[in-house]
Amino acid sequence: MLRRNALKSLAIAPLGLWAGNAMAAAPAALGKRVIDRLELFELKVNHRGNWLIVRLRTADGLTGLGDASHAGDSAETVRYLRQFLDVLKGRSVFSAEPFRQAAAATVAQGGDPAAVAASALEQALWDLAGKAVGLPVYELFGGKLRDKIPLYANINRSAKPRTPEGFAAMASAAIADGFTAIKMAPFDAIAMDEKDPATIARLTNEGIACAQAVRDAIGLQNDLLIDAHSRFNLTDGLALAERFKPLNLYWLEEVTPPEPLDMLAEINRAATMPTAGGESITSIEDFYAYIKAGAVDIAMPDIKFCGGLTGLRKVAGIAEGAGLPVSPHGPASPVGNAAAAHVVATLPNFTVLEFAYGEVPWRADVLNPPEQIENGELVLTGKPGFGIELNEKTVARYAV
Repeated sequence: MLRRNALKSLAIAPLGLWAGNAMAAAPAALGKRVIDRLELFELKVNHRGNWLIVRLRTADGLTGLGDASHAGDSAETVRYLRQFLDVLKGRSVFSAEPFRQAAAATVAQGGDPAAVAASALEQALWDLAGKAVGLPVYELFGGKLRDKIPLYANINRSAKPRTPEGFAAMASAAIADGFTAIKMAPFDAIAMDEKDPATIARLTNEGIACAQAVRDAIGLQNDLLIDAHSRFNLTDGLALAERFKPLNLYWLEEVTPPEPLDMLAEINRAATMPTAGGESITSIEDFYAYIKAGAVDIAMPDIKFCGGLTGLRKVAGIAEGAGLPVSPHGPASPVGNAAAAHVVATLPNFTVLEFAYGEVPWRADVLNPPEQIENGELVLTGKPGFGIELNEKTVARYAV
């Protein structure tokens, strides 16, 4: 059972202007700990998208990993990765913040592919920095508050068929594997541009039936999280929140589109259950406005979109100042989850991290050591950097 008291608890310089002492090539004391090249690994996962993993390598062979998945356009993401590499090459592994500032203008103009590419490289730089000094990344942020990271099982990509029986079966499997919280998005059959009231009503009823089946399967002792994937207008969204009252939700996520913010804020004020969202926001300024508007009770930055580890920490700070918990979005590769885990391990207002449950049976084996999940919690390895490397055999076997 997740903590029920959770609610109590960049555009600065274009790439060409990266200069000055703080951004110069690594000093002699660091030897050859400078960025030398980039390696890309795309793994076939499912119809919702592949995993795109980046690996930065130094001139002396040290490596750092990052997650560049799910930007919507893999080719564009790769283009931005290579563009950013031209800037990073020859720079110190301790360049995460100078890189963020140098890439900010490109990210602001390049949309999700640019944001995800920059975030992936920022992740890899932090992994490298930790390995270079022989410390887990969470130590570089002041030390961990927890040894294991609570997870919720997102079954939305693995439930088949997408019927009450299919969702209930996958939810039951996750509970059997030790998870105590289940998330689903039962309204994905509603097209984003659907206008027909009868169609919306029918598919809404079907989605609620799926949610009810999951609640019945997991019982009230476990938590149920619903993601509406912005499928509703204000009127229908308010009605949806009312209909979900009997299901005792842990949260209701992104009922309406993120703009205008006043729609989400009105639903948040009316809803009796906590609301959550913010997964697609790519700037600190926009997240500040989102939280200030009262759009949600729980902030959900995604490490792949919000600016990497540094961006996630900044958003968590804004949320903490507003008295809100943070629960990072991230149906990501195991690399993305590892990166986010090193941030949330240090956050006093962290609640639970997303985990894409049941997508592929070989997920854990992408990493060396394998991703370790115990009773619905991600175990931190305690090794330098993120504490992981790629398992070359698994990566090669499932490469696109």
